[in-house]
Amino acid sequence: MAKNKKSASDSKRTYRHPVPSRNELMKFLKDCGKPVTSKTISQGFSLKGQKSASALADQLGKMVQAGQIIKNRKSEYCLTEKIKLLTGKVLGHRDGFGFIARDDEQDDVYLSARQMQEVIDGDRIAFRIVGTDRRGRKEGRVVEVLQRGIREVAGQFIRERGIGLVIPDNPKISHRMLIAKGAASKAKPGEMVVAEILDYPSGSAQMTGQIVQIIGSPEQKGIATDIAIHSHGIPNSWPRAVQETTKSFGKNVPSSAKSGRTDLRDTPLITIDGADARDFDDAVYCEPAGNGWRLLVAIADVGHYVEKDSELDREALNRATSVYFPDRVVPMLPEVLSNGLCSLNPKVDRLCMVCDMRIGKDGKVTKSKFYEAVMRSHARLTYSEVNEVLLGGASKKLVAPVLAAIDNLHKLYTLFAKARQRRGAIELDIPQTRIQLNKDGIVEKIVSVARNDAHRLIEECMIAANVQAAKFLRRHKISALYRDHAKPDPDRFDELRLYLLSLGLKVPHSDHVEPHQFNQLMTQVSDRPDSQAISMAMLRSLMHAEYSPKNIGHFGLALDAYAHFTSPIRRYPDLLVHRAIRHIIRAGKAGGYYYDPKSMERLGVICSEREKRAEVATREVEAALKCQFMNEKLGEQFQGVVTGVTNFGLFVMLDDLQVDGLVHVSSLRSDYYQFDAPTQSLVGERSNTRYRLGDRLDVVVSSVDLDSRKIDFQLVDKHPTETQKKGDRNGARGKSRGKPRDKSRGR
Repeated sequence: MAKNKKSASDSKRTYRHPVPSRNELMKFLKDCGKPVTSKTISQGFSLKGQKSASALADQLGKMVQAGQIIKNRKSEYCLTEKIKLLTGKVLGHRDGFGFIARDDEQDDVYLSARQMQEVIDGDRIAFRIVGTDRRGRKEGRVVEVLQRGIREVAGQFIRERGIGLVIPDNPKISHRMLIAKGAASKAKPGEMVVAEILDYPSGSAQMTGQIVQIIGSPEQKGIATDIAIHSHGIPNSWPRAVQETTKSFGKNVPSSAKSGRTDLRDTPLITIDGADARDFDDAVYCEPAGNGWRLLVAIADVGHYVEKDSELDREALNRATSVYFPDRVVPMLPEVLSNGLCSLNPKVDRLCMVCDMRIGKDGKVTKSKFYEAVMRSHARLTYSEVNEVLLGGASKKLVAPVLAAIDNLHKLYTLFAKARQRRGAIELDIPQTRIQLNKDGIVEKIVSVARNDAHRLIEECMIAANVQAAKFLRRHKISALYRDHAKPDPDRFDELRLYLLSLGLKVPHSDHVEPHQFNQLMTQVSDRPDSQAISMAMLRSLMHAEYSPKNIGHFGLALDAYAHFTSPIRRYPDLLVHRAIRHIIRAGKAGGYYYDPKSMERLGVICSEREKRAEVATREVEAALKCQFMNEKLGEQFQGVVTGVTNFGLFVMLDDLQVDGLVHVSSLRSDYYQFDAPTQSLVGERSNTRYRLGDRLDVVVSSVDLDSRKIDFQLVDKHPTETQKKGDRNGARGKSRGKPRDKSRGR
């Protein structure tokens, strides 16, 4: 033993605070050199009393959850690094196996179905790497569950041989939950329910639980959204403390809140949003200034109402984002704020944070400043109304100052668009659709959403303000969240590169790819019939944008710094950016700011995870509604494009509807088909028939599985079978397949 090595008794000292910090506890455990109990730790820090014991237990619990330490079966605390364990988050797969997303950000580790018997999707675990699987992937073994990812499961209640079971709706959870006799509440077999987990699964025992809520029958209106909300743990009710807080808010901004702010009430700021929008968090105004323009982007001052560490703030962070489903919105903030005091409604006073910019005739921002203001929106306009004005249409309800502001905004937009093109921001033409429901919650139709210059105009104004916010934060070196978008995933881009090279296109190596090269590729393929499929493949190669205090720039927008400033009503990161900017414009320095880099990093992880949760939930609901819609189209013929090729079939997206389905390899003309990765195609061994990415195909809707939200297509044959004509209304439950992952890009 080294001479300077301290023993546990040497570390003993009187501790002034209620509980030691994580760093001090880590040092103490290192000095001990062996696993120790909480009693030993308490003695080492001379902690006395129940309060200190509870505070220490809480701190140690947080360190276990973070993967810094492990609590062994003797209730001793061990340093994870000493017992050579890794930590990470479990990612379940619908086929029973799973992966571990490692905390050290190395490649995911494979978990066999046997290992998954002890864990659930979302659990944080400590594990060891025990070898490689047959595909050469690192394989892990679960050592300890550090933190459970879920406490409730949403699914369908059934009875098998008198035993109650809940089948999780989340396909990533392969465990069935046993419901003990008397724990089923009043649920009837077939109903969708929420069940609280009583016992988590182990290698020898099933998960058990009790039903705590009945959602309703599978045919019930809005059931898909209800299931998604419960399956993904999206907060959908306001805590009592938040309800009490909202009672103190009136309908009007008090006079005291307006004092000391720049008065913009006479400036003709306007809001431009979708026709069905209810919360307006951004307003714009543009006027000529010298040889260029002055642009004001006024954003709802949510931070004035949502104070740090208040009950309202904690709930806003818990949600972190508003979730937009086809039939409803689950807001981040209560309606009294989101649709009331914070919303920039027309003809009423509202508090705002302003980004005031000067733009040169080259479309570049030459200077900017931020300040707190009070404003009064002069008009609430829709994209359609503004586009009509831009096309020369008359609008009797718009006064001259508003019309002038629209004209100025459009002139500025043309400069922004040219600047965007020069810097090489990625322009992928991916069609968008909207699901329209009738009063009974049934899908009436799926319509294409066309983008016009009004959409683009607002988008460029918001990007300009977000860029200036990021530069402001970086210049003042204050802890805040940036919107980071990394370069494409090398493996995914290399797959795409091989395919594009097979088409005779010039493609850069993944190490050197730049945003403008994506646009050059799109220009090369713009006249090809498979351009849409290539756009989808390029989109899938991109990384997901995330929130982080470490600014790495935004690849998709070709920007070296970007932050979200413009939507604090619906995004928590924007609220954090507002707080940082307010601290600087009031205090002048980053010193004394109440967030440090460590806490901001934690907030970035939370916000990124909540955003992904919202995306997955909305995607599931849209898939369920599309399946309901297509279930009425069984046997009907459509045209589509191949957007994905795998060894088990072709993924086809229908034109206009943007509905995905699978043409399974077994349904192709009698032959043995081999998957050719470089050319992204299936090739028949005998016939040499080739189906490849981008091919246009005529297909028939052959089956719809409402439970697993999957649609099967068959190719149109000259002599269609009876099955192809009529379809199989019973669905194809139990088929095992997976769609190539499509990472949504949030700017």
